[in-house]
Amino acid sequence: MERREFLKKSLTLGLGAGVLFLPKGLRGGVAKALAEENYPDLVALKGASPEAMFDRGIAALGGIGRFVKPGQTVVVKPNISWDTPLDGAANTSPALVARVVKHCLDAGAKRVFVMDHSIEYWERSLDGSGIGAAVKSAGGVYAPSEDARYYQKIDLKGAVLQSTQIHESLLESDVLISVPVLKHHGGAGVSIAMKNLMGCVWDRRDYHSKGLQNCIADFLHAKKPDLSIVDAYRVITRHGPRGGSPDDVAEMSAQIISPDIVAADAASARLLGREPADVPHIRFAAEAGFGQIDLTKLKIERLAL
Repeated sequence: MERREFLKKSLTLGLGAGVLFLPKGLRGGVAKALAEENYPDLVALKGASPEAMFDRGIAALGGIGRFVKPGQTVVVKPNISWDTPLDGAANTSPALVARVVKHCLDAGAKRVFVMDHSIEYWERSLDGSGIGAAVKSAGGVYAPSEDARYYQKIDLKGAVLQSTQIHESLLESDVLISVPVLKHHGGAGVSIAMKNLMGCVWDRRDYHSKGLQNCIADFLHAKKPDLSIVDAYRVITRHGPRGGSPDDVAEMSAQIISPDIVAADAASARLLGREPADVPHIRFAAEAGFGQIDLTKLKIERLAL
C-alpha cells in the first residue's frame, strides 16, 4: 500500500493511529491535507437568498478561514459596471457582496477592498447598484478605480496578452475573490468569474484588439482568484452584459462556489445552456492548466435550500 493511501485510511479509522504515530511536527500538516481532500471541489446551491446560499456554501467548503487568514488583505471583485437597479441583474447582488466582506473580516482579514473598473460612470454605478452602501455597512473599503494612476503595468506570459495595467489593490493583496453575476455577454458569450476580472485592468480596448477570448484567459497568468462565487440568483440570459428589459432576466435562485475558477465558470456556463468547451476562454484557461473544465472529474456538492 502506498504511503499516501495508508495515511488516508489511518485517518479515517478514528483520526487515526496513523496520525498519532507520525512525528509530532508532521501531524498537523498531514491532518490538514487529508481533511482538505474531503472538501468538495465545487458547491452548487439553489433555493435561497444570495447571502444565505453563500453562508451554506462556504461552510461546505470548510469556511472562509480556509482561504483568508488573520492579518491578510483581501480584494473582493464583483460586477459594479452599470447604473442599474438590482432586478436588472447586470451587477452582483449587494447583499452577497456585503456578506462576503463580512465573512472575510470575521476571519481576521486586516482590510477588505472592493473594486471594479466600471463601464458607466463609477459613482452612479456604485450608488445605483447598491453595492457602495453595502460595502460600507459591512466594513469594507471601496478602492477607487476610475483613474489610470490606480493601475500599474505588469508583464505576463499569456498566449496573446504579454502585458497589461492592473489595479494596484490586486498587486498589494494576499487574497483575491471573484464575485461575478452570471450573465450572457454579446462578445464573450458568457460573463462569469474569468470575464469579471476584466474589470481589474485599465485598458479594455487592448483585450478587444488582441482577442477578447484569449485575453480573458491570459489574465490568470497575472492573478488567479483564490475563490470564485458566482451570483446566479437573477441572470441576464440575452442582450448582456447590461440587459435591456425585464424579459432578458431569469430568476434562477442559484449560486456556484469553487476555489477552481475554471470549474466555477464551466458549471455556471451550463446554467446558461452553454457547454463549457464551446466557450473559448473557458477552454483556453483549462488548456493552460488553470483549472478543471470536465465537471465529471470534480467532487460536487449540491445543496437545495
